[in-house]
This record gives sequence, C-alpha cells and structure tokens, in this order.
Amino acid sequence: MKDLSNYYQHVKQKGNLRTDDHAVRWSNATLNMLGVNLDGRTKKALAKALPEDLSRPLTRVFWLLHFRNTNMPAKEFQRRVGLRAGNTDWEFARIPVVAVFGGVKQLIDKDLQSQVEKNLAPELRHLWQQA
Repeated sequence: MKDLSNYYQHVKQKGNLRTDDHAVRWSNATLNMLGVNLDGRTKKALAKALPEDLSRPLTRVFWLLHFRNTNMPAKEFQRRVGLRAGNTDWEFARIPVVAVFGGVKQLIDKDLQSQVEKNLAPELRHLWQQA
C-alpha cells in the first residue's frame, strides 16, 4: 500500500484544513462526487491509477438509475462535496476541492489528467485546471 501522508499533507495545506482527519474527509467527499460525475471508462481508469484508499471513495457510490449531469455547475458540485464532508459552506468548499484535485493530479500521468479533464462538465473542468 502506498503511503499517502504527502497527499493528505498537500490537501490539508492547500485546502486550508486544520487536521489530517479533515483532509481525509474532504478527500473522500470530493472523490465520491468526482466518481459520480465521470463516465464509467474514465472513472475505472482513474480508480486503477490511484492507490486503493483513494480509489475506494471514487467508485463507492452506486445509483441504480443515474444520469450524470454533464453541465453541473461548480457551485452545485461544491455544495454536494461540502455536505458529504460535513460542511455547508459551498464557497469554502472550493478550496479543499481544488486541493484534492491537485493532489490527485500529482498521482496520475498527464494522459489520464487530460482524459479526466475532457470528461468533466465545463465549470468542473475549470476547477480541475486550477489545481
């Protein structure tokens, strides 16, 4: 198993979070919502490239009938991530979401980064690019 202490330290620092537990919670919430917003092929490739502790929340959500929103606004994504992380401030959620995206991008190759970017809704793509 890969040591994720550097990843969580990155999320904690860049996400303006106080504890490692907060970094884990925000990471899980962000990856959970990211998994809902990627197509199956891209989600599977990303899950395969990430360590198990990060791929699990990415693939954990299952909806019997799910039609992904290919035009999801960043505000709605941030709101949902915040709720999953135990926070209701969608404006603050932007900071840890971008931190998690940045941490994930450090763990995957450029081709997969590009594949994920192309697969996201336009406003989410902008968040991914900021990371």
